[in-house]
Amino acid sequence: MAQSPLTEFADRLNLSAWADTQRSTFTPGRIKIELLAGLTVALALVPEAVAFAFVAGVEPLVGLYAAFLVGLITALFGGRPGMISGATGALAVVMVALVAQHGVEYLFATVVLMGLLQVGAGVFKLGKFIRLVPHPVMLGFVNGLAIVIFLAQLGQFQVPGTAHPDGHGFLPNGEWLAMPDMLMMLGLIGLTMLIIWGLPKVTKVVPAPLAGIAVVAALVIGLGLNTPVVGDLASIKGGLPEFHVPMVPLNMETFQIILPYAVILAAIGLIESLLTLNLVGEITNQRGGASQECVAQGASNIVTGFFGGMGGCAMIGQSMINVKSGGRTRLSGISAALFLLAFILIGSQWIEMIPLAALVGVMFMVVIGTFAWQSLRIMSKIPRMDAFVIVLVTAVTVWHDLAVAVVVGVVVSALAYAWNNAKRIRILQRDSIRTPGATVYEIEGPLFFGSTDGFAELFDPDQDPDVVIVDFMRSRVVDQSALQAIEDLAAKYEAKGKTLRLRHLSSDCHKLLTRAGQLMVDSEDDPDYALAVDYGVRTGIFGGGH
Repeated sequence: MAQSPLTEFADRLNLSAWADTQRSTFTPGRIKIELLAGLTVALALVPEAVAFAFVAGVEPLVGLYAAFLVGLITALFGGRPGMISGATGALAVVMVALVAQHGVEYLFATVVLMGLLQVGAGVFKLGKFIRLVPHPVMLGFVNGLAIVIFLAQLGQFQVPGTAHPDGHGFLPNGEWLAMPDMLMMLGLIGLTMLIIWGLPKVTKVVPAPLAGIAVVAALVIGLGLNTPVVGDLASIKGGLPEFHVPMVPLNMETFQIILPYAVILAAIGLIESLLTLNLVGEITNQRGGASQECVAQGASNIVTGFFGGMGGCAMIGQSMINVKSGGRTRLSGISAALFLLAFILIGSQWIEMIPLAALVGVMFMVVIGTFAWQSLRIMSKIPRMDAFVIVLVTAVTVWHDLAVAVVVGVVVSALAYAWNNAKRIRILQRDSIRTPGATVYEIEGPLFFGSTDGFAELFDPDQDPDVVIVDFMRSRVVDQSALQAIEDLAAKYEAKGKTLRLRHLSSDCHKLLTRAGQLMVDSEDDPDYALAVDYGVRTGIFGGGH
């Protein structure tokens, strides 16, 4: 008996088997690298989580709890060891409207529903469709995200003057730091970046980002330098997250309010997570895990919604920090989440003393490492449409959000592909050997909705002889539009009192052509391939080629 998707997935998450395969990997040296990488990530998570909580209009602890819970659960069960997840800006900008109109309790309910949708996507293996994202879209995605990460740091160069509405911390008031403070900030950022760049050339005992943070923090604290610190954003002190059922009416009206937000958040979260999964996989030479990542993201958001968190997804910036720091196993992600919880419970007074310049320096190095600089060099060498897609996806990512950018990029790439294939339809005309006096048209190129007009223009029913044979040996009938084009062509010849015969069509085309008995020419070497419309007729879904 075939296993259900849930049972199959449960088998894939056999923790004892995972422990057996990992036991030989964890040497003392590897454990040290993983823990230090996790500590570095945790330090970088603090200001990001607080800032994204402000964007969403919720208290800082709501963002910190999300970073802890989402990060921990996805580190344990996610599809790619080494990935880091938490509260993200891409989700926060969608949440702010919901919180402003209906309050934070509706946000928690939305996060739970978002998680359920993501689990469903994983169970039904929808994550595999990330394969449809072309490489130019991936390049635009990483370039746009690098720019977004860079722009997100600019708020740290502003004076924290306006109190946040919830009374926790201060928002930038739009004024830039005074010149002396600005120069000090830039100097500390430059020092952090210099350490991160230069230390690996000397030693790799300590992750370079962690060393940069430690050195700059020690310098600022030791010399008593007046520069913005984490505590200027908000206090991160708190207790353990507590179980909390969202206080919303359980009725259809609530469902109608939260469903649109949940669908958008689930889509954005999965797209960003799966693209990050592919990016980390390229660096660490790992493959697969898309469906497992979907389920892990969904489960983490369900739990987060019931423990007062704002939900989250994969974070490319922190994932890059982790990978560049040497994190390759689940231990780095787990330790990052636990370190973050320790900061909230017992270490807040020390973490709040870390200068923002050190963390900004780390993120600037992430920007440099994330941006696909080679895309600038190949712009003049690749097809113009691919170059356009890279620029388009980059711009939409910065201007709107990641999910819209990826969808736009895929749609434009698909249309460009369809247009190029539509121009590939060609014909070779010759006299028939088997049927004297007949003309044979040998079709080259795919016949689908984009090429049907060109296909029809290749024939001349008025001038052709009484018998015309169309040979599809070098072509392929892809969809319903192609079948209809063949039917229409047959009708034109019939109206002229002539006969149209078809050769080398697959069996499914034979079945779906309503005039098959009159059109087909028997051939022992007819091809055998599935036609998309045949699948659509059987399932009720119409799509592209097989």
